[in-house]
Amino acid sequence: MLRLLGWLFGFGMFLALGGVAAGAVYLAAVSAQLPDYTVLQDYQPPVTTRVHAADGTLLAEYARERRLFQPVETVPPLVVQAFLSAEDKDFFSHNGIAIDGVVRAVRDNVLARLDGNNSIQGGGSSITQQVAKNFLLTSEQTWDRKIQEAILALRIESTFGKDKILELYLNEIFLGLNSYGVAAAALNYFDKALYQLTLPEAAYIAALPKGPNNYHPFRRTEAAVERRNWVIDRMVENGYVTYEEAFVAKQEPLNVIPRAAGSQLYSAEYFTEEVRRELAKLYGEDQLYGGGLSVRTTLEPRLQEYARRALMDGLIEFDHGRGFRGPVASVEIGEDWGLAVAGIEPLSDVPEWQLAVVLEVGNNEARIGLRPDDDVDGAVAADRIEGVLSGPEIRWVSQAVQNILNVGDVVYVSQVAGKDGIYTLEQVPEIEGALVAMDPRTGRVLAMVGGFSFAESEFNRATQALRQPGSSFKPIVYAAALDNGYTPASVVLDAPVEVRMGDGSVWRPENYSQEFYGPQTLRRGIERSRNVMTVRLARDIGMPLIADYAQLFGIYDNMQPVLAMALGAGETTALRMTAAYATIANGGRKIVPTLIDRIQDRYGATVYRHDQRLCEGCEAQDWQGQGEPRILDNRQQVLDPMTAYQITSMMEGVILRGTGTAARALNRPVAGKTGTTNDYKDAWFVGFTPELAVGVYVGYDQPRSMGSSSTGGGMAVPIFTDFMANALQGKPATPFNVPAGMSTAWINPSTGVKAFEGESAIAEAFKPGTGPNLMTSVIGLDVQAFDAMQREQMMQQQYGGSFRTTQPSGGGTFLDPSLSAPQSLTD
Repeated sequence: MLRLLGWLFGFGMFLALGGVAAGAVYLAAVSAQLPDYTVLQDYQPPVTTRVHAADGTLLAEYARERRLFQPVETVPPLVVQAFLSAEDKDFFSHNGIAIDGVVRAVRDNVLARLDGNNSIQGGGSSITQQVAKNFLLTSEQTWDRKIQEAILALRIESTFGKDKILELYLNEIFLGLNSYGVAAAALNYFDKALYQLTLPEAAYIAALPKGPNNYHPFRRTEAAVERRNWVIDRMVENGYVTYEEAFVAKQEPLNVIPRAAGSQLYSAEYFTEEVRRELAKLYGEDQLYGGGLSVRTTLEPRLQEYARRALMDGLIEFDHGRGFRGPVASVEIGEDWGLAVAGIEPLSDVPEWQLAVVLEVGNNEARIGLRPDDDVDGAVAADRIEGVLSGPEIRWVSQAVQNILNVGDVVYVSQVAGKDGIYTLEQVPEIEGALVAMDPRTGRVLAMVGGFSFAESEFNRATQALRQPGSSFKPIVYAAALDNGYTPASVVLDAPVEVRMGDGSVWRPENYSQEFYGPQTLRRGIERSRNVMTVRLARDIGMPLIADYAQLFGIYDNMQPVLAMALGAGETTALRMTAAYATIANGGRKIVPTLIDRIQDRYGATVYRHDQRLCEGCEAQDWQGQGEPRILDNRQQVLDPMTAYQITSMMEGVILRGTGTAARALNRPVAGKTGTTNDYKDAWFVGFTPELAVGVYVGYDQPRSMGSSSTGGGMAVPIFTDFMANALQGKPATPFNVPAGMSTAWINPSTGVKAFEGESAIAEAFKPGTGPNLMTSVIGLDVQAFDAMQREQMMQQQYGGSFRTTQPSGGGTFLDPSLSAPQSLTD
């Protein structure tokens, strides 16, 4: 018996040693496949990039994994307690493996095997094990992976402190709604910062790691509430909250408010999308969607709202003049008209309007049903609101309501101010446009609207639409002339001219009025937007010089030096045109437009700054009697400051006496220029005050005539004026700065000579060494140009009379062999 017992003991020891050896070999094999856990020390999780307006307003968030990194010391104790209670109550006392969790897991798996279920049941993982799995391993359910997880957990615990492990866990864990980490979950579920979470909210977030889809707030509400309450009960057991606090918390509904991704400010979608494209260009998609960049933009939300409203009103007013085009859609009205109209998506960025379905029509009005709102869970709300579409309130439609609408038609409506339940008809305009407002001293884009609705079309007409600027390009031509020997009082002939093209065709430029006005001062030429004299001026100074100036101002990258370009025949963008005018307003210092002030990385270090001016003394550590720091403006001087003032003064005349007189309503110094292209396809106005430079463009996306008299002065200037009136409200009128050394003289605006007593006169600014002529010298005057002009007409023009000829005769022929016949521009 003793020998038998000895033999059995020896055999048992042999088996035990064999088992230990086999286990050691197995663990060695498993350990050999383990990843390097020390990489956790330098782990940088993908973090959401956040874009802010100039005043700090959140504009947009960009992420593939929506995550905001939260240092563990800033995580509220309530949130930590909720997660410990839900996931690992002994986290701060065990060495990486929760023994009670392992025992439960073994029990559950044995029972499952007895029932014939060979799959692994609950893992009983501690928080440290979950860190090992989430960061270093896969999620496959195998014994090898579970053992690797346990080994890594022990090694992680021996290397990192508990706070570091908890920080990794709370920032990495997936919690549903594309939320990674507790900070992102607080925002995405409740639109709150972590420190604002209440007990039931913190408990619900802590309930999610086991399976966010299992506790979805809308699809599985009952299970979500049950799991949340279970977490609250565990918090009571662990002594974190009282029974009374738990009882009150469990009575609360979930109150989940899903947070929208992308743009957060409905009026700034075009701006934020342009910023997104710029960030992708600068840093690439990975940094944009995971680099945790903090972007401070130049946008002023107040000005952005003014810009959006001004452009919308201008486009709507024009579109109303073209009549009603028909409903958005037509639906079958069944038992529930709300469900029928709910299937049509409204324009999300036009909150002033609502979709409505026509329920009855007659007697010049219609009974309508407003599209129901969507609940937070995406379902159609139960409310059904009706109203009256009143014919007398639709002042832009001449027909009776019953003649233009039928039952089932879906249209946009807006409520009539001060009349509950009474609505007027709206329609999305076909016409489009853009408005850009920037600081003329820095190039910071303060507002940008790229069209009527971003929800309808994401095409940004401020930056992507290439359109002919027409006569709004002329200030560049005149500035080049002023910079090269001309004065505002220089006189150029406005008479018929022919340009023979390289293909043998002949281009005969015309003025808007299709008349000719003889000798004209440069000032009057730009105020009245004379096309023909501008062509003669461009010929005199040379198109290569004008092309150089256009490129210096940033309007074109490589402008063709042909005469048609002097009238704005090339294509450019509203942003470029506005920056060019801002350069003039900035005294000729080059303005480079920017939508971004500063970019910081995830650690707060500045990695980009738009302002590159030098500051002497800004880095001083303390004051030792030195003077104030000086900021040195190192931007390129592309135009003489005196020239900049002269062209500014001439463009003031456009407002006071020329094509932009609608802007006189602002009652402050304004300079600018209109532009209208051939057949009224594009209407422009670009202008500025000392505080703001603004460019407005209006036209159809597929260029076509907007109709007779649809000019820059009639369409773009009112939009500009509307915006400026709001943007500058309450600010004192500021005159344009006159550079030192300039002189002023009174001249006759018709002849350009020094004015005598009793004559109409205008004060003109001259550079040192220049001044008004004592007699008229006409540039472009030749015998051929005046063969058909009567001498008395010339004399009348010289002394302030009116000269005109309606039939081109003579006019001189210029040779421009480099381009085929261009499109004629009218303004």
